[in-house]
Order: sequence, then C-alpha cells, then structure tokens
Amino acid sequence: MIRSALMNVMTAAAIKAGRGLKRDFGEVGALQVSVKGPGDFVSAADRRAEKTLFEELSKARPGYGFIMEESGRVEGADKTHTWIIDPLDGTTNFLHGLPVFAISVALEREGQLVAGLIYNPADDEMYVAERGQGAWLNNRRLRVASRRDLAESLVATGIPPLGRAKEHPRFKQDLSAVMAHVGNVRRAGAAALDLAYVAAGRYDAFWERGLHSWDIAAGIVLVREAGGFVTDLAGGSDMLARGSILAGNETMVKRLGDLLQGA
Repeated sequence: MIRSALMNVMTAAAIKAGRGLKRDFGEVGALQVSVKGPGDFVSAADRRAEKTLFEELSKARPGYGFIMEESGRVEGADKTHTWIIDPLDGTTNFLHGLPVFAISVALEREGQLVAGLIYNPADDEMYVAERGQGAWLNNRRLRVASRRDLAESLVATGIPPLGRAKEHPRFKQDLSAVMAHVGNVRRAGAAALDLAYVAAGRYDAFWERGLHSWDIAAGIVLVREAGGFVTDLAGGSDMLARGSILAGNETMVKRLGDLLQGA
C-alpha cells in the first residue's frame, strides 16, 4: 500500500465517506430518492458522501479546487491542484441493493492526473495509485492482465441508460463488433470499478462512451500504474474531454480500438 502523505489524506476521506454509504446501503429502502432523469437517480446518500469528501479534503489541502458530480466545479485559491470526485459511482446498483458501487477520487496537478483512489465500502476493497508508486488493492500490488488473445478475453463495458436512449444504436454497433471476437462481455454498472478491475487483471479490457471526468479520472491513474494503457475511442489521450475510454494492456487496447473504430 502507498503510505505517502497525499494518499493518507485521500484514504482517510474515502473511509469516512464510505462509513456513511455502508450505513445507508443497509437501509436502502428508506432512502429519499430524487429523479434526475429516466434511469438516472441520485440519492441522499450520494449527496452526504460528497459533502464528507469535500469537507475532509478541503481541511487537509486548503485551496485545492474541486470537480464533483453533484456540486459541479468549485474553484480554489490554488489553481494548480484539482480534486475530481464521484461520491457514489454505481448509484443505480446502490439503490437496488447491489453491492457494486464505489467512491472515486483523483487529484489533477497542473493538468496531469497524479493520484487515484477507488473504494467500494460494501466489500472494503480499496484501490489506490500514485504516479510512480504503482497501483495497489489493499496491500497487494496490481498488474493488468497479460492476455493477448481476444478469443480468450473477458472485457467490460457500460450500457447507456434510458435517459440516453439516442446512444443505443451506436452502442449496439460497438457491442456487435466486439462480441464477434472476444470471449465474453460484462456490464457491472460502475465505470470506476470496471477500471479498477482492469488494473487488478480481473478484466482484460474496458470500453465505454458518454462518461464524465469523475467517472474515469481515478481509474486512469490505476490502470497506468498497473502497467496498462488508456486511450479515448478515437485513439487519442483526451479521455476526460471526450468522455470515452478504452483501457487494458497494449495489445488489447490496440485490437479493441481497431474493432471499435471500424464499427
């Protein structure tokens, strides 16, 4: 595990926010839920977790800016550092009692992602990475899978929800192109965890369109520090701006990238 001062700050904030999520997860039926759009929900637990992360990180690193899923951008006095936060990735899973959700926290320094954390309070798996320090799951060093044969691979993706139904035709094209060549495909419903699982070698690759910076920033650091490659679906490096991502080892990214661009 990484023991730097920065990672101590990030893990302490995530653990505190995670306690609240774990408590609320046990009482999911009683949560007050508001609807942001068809198939896209936000819960009271989501907002409480974001408030905890904001308060704890602000206290530890005064002046840093924030980009948060619920509260948007908060400018800080320090223009060189920005926290990128998703307090509850996998909200729909959470609200349906599925223990596949996570807190995602990344730090951007002078435009470069330098640290990432993804924490699932339901199973107490804490994924952390810091530039040059590797990627870790609790106390175990992570490496991306070394598999090269698409026919033996297990890859993951995300399906656009009902509120983004206009994206369904493109998704079907992507899925059809990939399914014709890979061993199998999974859809877990939490992009942050999908990327963490790529870093851990559980998935051979992951792709998705229509994402936000807070969905993928921490996972990008994890995959890179686990020896993997990350691109957008145009083959470039503008994942945060474009909202699309492809992650895996070098061979998987190249082969899947060719399939998706050909779709």
